[in-house]
Amino acid sequence: MKLAYNVNAKPRDIGYGRVLLFAFQQLLAILAATIAVPAIVGNGMSQSAALFGAGVGTLVYQLFTRFKSPVFLGSSFAFIGPMLAAFAGGVSMELGYLGLLFGAIFAGLVYVIIALITKFAGVKWISKLMPAVVVGPTVAIIGLSLAGNAINDAVGGSIGAVVNGGNSWTMTAKGGLCLVCALVTLFTVMICSVFGKKMMKMIPFILGILAGYIVATIFTVIGIATKNDTLMLINFDLFKNMQWVPDFTFLKAFKGFGDLTPAYIGTVAVAYVPVAFVVFAEHLADHKNISSIIEKDLLEDPGLSNTLLGDGVGSMAGAFFGGCPNTTYGESIGCVAISGNAAVCTITVTAFMAIIASFIAPFVTFLATIPGCVMGGVCISLYGFIAVSGLKMIQKVDLGDNRNLFTVSVILIAGIGGMALTFGKVTLTAVACALILGIITNLILNIGNKNKNQD
Repeated sequence: MKLAYNVNAKPRDIGYGRVLLFAFQQLLAILAATIAVPAIVGNGMSQSAALFGAGVGTLVYQLFTRFKSPVFLGSSFAFIGPMLAAFAGGVSMELGYLGLLFGAIFAGLVYVIIALITKFAGVKWISKLMPAVVVGPTVAIIGLSLAGNAINDAVGGSIGAVVNGGNSWTMTAKGGLCLVCALVTLFTVMICSVFGKKMMKMIPFILGILAGYIVATIFTVIGIATKNDTLMLINFDLFKNMQWVPDFTFLKAFKGFGDLTPAYIGTVAVAYVPVAFVVFAEHLADHKNISSIIEKDLLEDPGLSNTLLGDGVGSMAGAFFGGCPNTTYGESIGCVAISGNAAVCTITVTAFMAIIASFIAPFVTFLATIPGCVMGGVCISLYGFIAVSGLKMIQKVDLGDNRNLFTVSVILIAGIGGMALTFGKVTLTAVACALILGIITNLILNIGNKNKNQD
């Protein structure tokens, strides 16, 4: 699609009020996943601090990339396993928090080392190792692998076991109401994006979430009045226990040095370092994706070494405050694609907005009350756009050549089939496994092939 605002667009070109509105839309797009990670890990982790850390991490990333890459960093789901490992084994809470900081440093150092290698070796080897025939379907898998999450949220988390290759869902009263809210949100986003004029076309997510939230509020108010729990889709009780000041990770971590041992440091390193290599693969795919959207190769300018340094150091900074290592967010990239707004100034304002919002308890709590079904409706379009953008990358690939056909095929099936592998405390996600298998397949099938048509 044609961008309404390119990467270099300035606030004065867009309008200061519009920049704030677009930034708020970006914040809504990344919010659910960013605060979900500390909620899943538990152990007293603060969602407000994670939001603060995401904002700081994004600013660090922007500095390293010289404000040339419209990407937001948020809490990484890939590191949930290592984060839980930091608290495992009966360690003290303080030592667990210190483990989070050490883990983020180990993961960040992996990025720094790869960045230095790339700085001297260039990026051509990456293009040969990961041509469009490999990256395209991998990007598609990133979106498709999240499809189940979006649908599960849309129906209120009532998806059951896999039946005949698909997810079963028994229609319940509450699940039906959740689906109504999700569809209201989804169709509002689509209608505003396709038929909207000017600003309406630029902020479809805000309007979609607002529409879904209003419907959910109506159901909830009726439920409160009739004392019917089925209708209560919004948990307004969250306002009773608001966290007014973020509980930063380092405040607890520094108390854990007395319990620190070399064995514990080794355990944390083994848990974090392998996962960092997995996230590196997703880093490449995300930047290839956003590069295709803005029609500018970010691996060349500002350069892969700079995006890696920004991601790695930004991840360390995010974990220092919030405990969660950061990563590039597909939700943010999807928001750029759908809204047509690639202005880096919007991402920068979003980062500052996340930092400020983390101290405004009512605002953070209000965002937390947005029902999962409403966000599920948004994510159906967001994740779908990620998948489609990946497929667009292989439009010019000759799929009549069985070499390319097999490469794309194995990536799609391995990724959609969920071929994740676990070795002890290290898990290779389905996306990582699909990418690795695709790279190996492509290399083997193209041995001796002098006329490659993969780009």
